[in-house]
Amino acid sequence: MLDKRWRAGVERGLAPVGERLRRLGVAADVLTAIGLVISLATAVVIASGHLIWGVVGVILAGLFDLLDGTVARRTGQASPRGSFFDSVADRISDAALLAGVAWYLGRTSPHLPVLAFAVAAASMVISYERAKAESLGLQAKGGLMERAERFVLLSIALAFNVIVPVLWVMLVLTMYTVVDRFRRVWKQAAHAPRSVHPQPRRRVERGDEPPSPRLRTWWEARRPATERGRSRERSVRRTRP
Repeated sequence: MLDKRWRAGVERGLAPVGERLRRLGVAADVLTAIGLVISLATAVVIASGHLIWGVVGVILAGLFDLLDGTVARRTGQASPRGSFFDSVADRISDAALLAGVAWYLGRTSPHLPVLAFAVAAASMVISYERAKAESLGLQAKGGLMERAERFVLLSIALAFNVIVPVLWVMLVLTMYTVVDRFRRVWKQAAHAPRSVHPQPRRRVERGDEPPSPRLRTWWEARRPATERGRSRERSVRRTRP
């Protein structure tokens, strides 16, 4: 929801920063890698209980996530390889941050970490639904809990130390988004053309292979005369009406 409404405006605001980075020769993949490292470090900070610094880390990770796309488009570096790297880095970042939250919650209860892992698992399903739908030529964008919403709510949870209530809200909205995306893709797939898969070729066994003409000629030349005569006689009988 936020990604659809505000991302374009935020990227326009960050365009001067992206242009400056482009002039400095900073590659988009480098920004993606820096954002991933910040996310991993932030997960450790959250797990250690420094929640305010965790908020700073989440904001920085989100900032680099926006900048790498801006630099890629402005420098012409946008490519399938860069998009793949960015998507994988985003998934690792999301999992790491929620793992840090789970570790922190484990100090007070052995059951609360399951809540954080449930949010992480549902978030991965959202990402998979979009990736699978796009691979089939369908659309699965949108929903109440995309990556931008997760970053915003996680920052609020850390800033005000209301992690458990916010995680419950995230879980409910995430599951709603999972069901909503599934429903929309299911309706699109009902009208999509079916792909025709070619039949697998039957494996030819060694005994099924016809003899080569050279081998047949060699054998005919060396067979006894009586056998050659019987063979010609049988072939004549087959050709008679």
